[in-house]
Amino acid sequence: MPKVQVVNMQGSPVGEIELNDRIFGITPNVHVMHSAVVAQLANARQGTHSTLGRSEVRGGGRKPWRQKGTGRARVGTIRSPLWRGGGVTFGPKPRDYSKKLPKKVKRLALCSALSSKVNENSLIVVDQFVFNEPKTKEMIKVLENLNANKKALIVTENDKNVLLSARNIPGVLTSSAETLNVIDLLKHDVVIFSKAAVQRTEEVLSNA
Repeated sequence: MPKVQVVNMQGSPVGEIELNDRIFGITPNVHVMHSAVVAQLANARQGTHSTLGRSEVRGGGRKPWRQKGTGRARVGTIRSPLWRGGGVTFGPKPRDYSKKLPKKVKRLALCSALSSKVNENSLIVVDQFVFNEPKTKEMIKVLENLNANKKALIVTENDKNVLLSARNIPGVLTSSAETLNVIDLLKHDVVIFSKAAVQRTEEVLSNA
């Protein structure tokens, strides 16, 4: 089982934690992580784009001029796609972009992303976050103590004071074990777990 040092909010070591080998210690599967990212981005698309075809554009019911004898090209409607103000040829219509992944594939992608963070020494476990009230300055100090001044993902047990303290810091995002996803894990340089969040993540992924 992989072991990670546990630190306090000042960045001082206070012990070690053994991580679940099946979640934090597997060989990362790059293909599965890519599939999860593609599916997540596709599911975020609304698909509400729409254009009008020649039959949907208002007007154009009368033939603009007679078929022959004018020397001009034959035209049946002023709403032809060739005309300004006409319909759109093969334009986008509302559609569903969503992709479905099997549960086991989703779980493997999450475990691969978590394991890659462990392999890169980019996963930090904090004993606990203690904020008596929301304080952005205090959270910035904690991140400096943990050498996590760049893009950081903080995973906690939905502690309201932690969420409010971190939400205005550029590059910092908060999450819970239930809402953890592959894109957030991969796009942040450092992932910071509270000790309780590690245990909760192991419970969630063990039951997946």
